[in-house]
Amino acid sequence: MDKLEDWRRTHFSSEITPNLDGQTVTVFGWVQTVRDLGKMKFIVLSDREGEIQITVPAKTVSQTVFEKVNGLKKQSVIGVRGVVKKSDKAQRGVEIFPEEIKVLNYAKHPLALDPTGRIPADLDVRLDARILDLRRPENRAIFRINHQVLSSIRKFFEMQGFIEVQTPKIIATATEGGAALFPVVYFDREAFLAQSPQLYKEQLTSVFEKVYEIAPFFRAEESRTTRHTAEFISVDIEQAFVDWRDVVELLENLIVFVLKEVKEKCQKELEILKREIKIPPQPFRRYTYDEVLKVLEKKGFPVSWGEDIPTPALRALGEIHREEYYFIVDWPTKSKPFYIKPRDDKPEVCEAFDLMYSWIELASGGTRIHDKELLVKRLREQDLNPESFSSHLKVFDWGMPPHAGWALGLGRFLMVLTGRENIRECVLFPRDRDRLEP
Repeated sequence: MDKLEDWRRTHFSSEITPNLDGQTVTVFGWVQTVRDLGKMKFIVLSDREGEIQITVPAKTVSQTVFEKVNGLKKQSVIGVRGVVKKSDKAQRGVEIFPEEIKVLNYAKHPLALDPTGRIPADLDVRLDARILDLRRPENRAIFRINHQVLSSIRKFFEMQGFIEVQTPKIIATATEGGAALFPVVYFDREAFLAQSPQLYKEQLTSVFEKVYEIAPFFRAEESRTTRHTAEFISVDIEQAFVDWRDVVELLENLIVFVLKEVKEKCQKELEILKREIKIPPQPFRRYTYDEVLKVLEKKGFPVSWGEDIPTPALRALGEIHREEYYFIVDWPTKSKPFYIKPRDDKPEVCEAFDLMYSWIELASGGTRIHDKELLVKRLREQDLNPESFSSHLKVFDWGMPPHAGWALGLGRFLMVLTGRENIRECVLFPRDRDRLEP
């Protein structure tokens, strides 16, 4: 095995173009394939930016270089220093003729899967060998888009005057209530992993007015679905002196802004994934909960008023709203968390909304309760003990402004952008009921 020594990369694979014809370059990466034609060998070298062909003719390279190629196996790590040559036969119209090759690490065979993707593998097999799986061009494209989405989200919030915050992930009380909690041993007492930043971001509106957080949160989901994981990245916002209508508009504008940015800046990745980004017209359509129930009943999926919409019914909605972003508003108060504000004119309905794409819920939010007495009442209505929320409730005695907000699931949004059918493909190292490693 060779040492790196003073070798340093001069170019990524994507930067090797016919314009560099005759220049000496140094590239690093992984051996994707080796083709042996006897006196001529070809290496496809893969790095984070793509692939480049290394052409190794026995007549023009040193014996040392030629022999090194003989021992190369797929996914071995190498460095190549050589001369760029134009070539009509090479896939990208360019290739490198090596003067030196350093073998920096040998891959052991057999590999757990084929990183080229030519030999299909089940998702569980791919996730068990996730690093190999991530070397596939399609997967690199997914997470390059993920990077751009996060960059664009932060850019958008910066433009809107929001402040990025970080809230605790180890908490004393369940944020949402319910049983979907991960208990942890916190020194000499029990604590929980945070399900959301909800209570903290509400409190912070009384300081910074407009806050957002992009962070992991945790829910002990027993279900094994294609859109749930136990650890997920949530994009959360909260804003003072507004109601649900304002933050719906904000969410809609964010979605369109990110779609435009991805369409402009991720053309290569979208091409790899065979995806086309369509910019939806604004405003997104809004349907009340009652309107949705009527449609579902006609489709043969009756839902009792006050209940959440089950997955089969959501899929039926997806048949109606294919490739469409839309909102469901005016939800029954009893179906939403305690902190959502009931409507003044109709308390059985609350100022909540869900953002949907086809049949998938991407985000949910609404106007929050800023009146302490009403909040205590709602806690009791949901069989929650106000004493357990004392540290949150006391903030309401110090001047809590009217406020509203939402949470967007990053993984689900990435599913929509990349056309993946399982959220686990949009998480680097997914965690669910059955998976705790790698």
